[in-house]
Amino acid sequence: MNTIQIVNLKCGGCAKTITEALKKAGMENISVDTIGQKVDFDGDADKARIILSGLGYPEKGSPEAESLLKKAKSYVSCARGKV
Repeated sequence: MNTIQIVNLKCGGCAKTITEALKKAGMENISVDTIGQKVDFDGDADKARIILSGLGYPEKGSPEAESLLKKAKSYVSCARGKV
């Protein structure tokens, strides 16, 4: 089981978008913790980091974690997950 601490995770819409994207990439046993700001899953951690960052949820402590562009992307992903 891999765990990645992320930033910009706000709600169930975010969690749904993350879960769907990781499933599509072949990850399994996905659990998204909105309070703890983390994602647990079985699969390729490096691939998951790339996917998460692309959605606007970069790994905590990474250079992308402070990016306003990533924060904006997370709001788009959030909105898509709520639909």
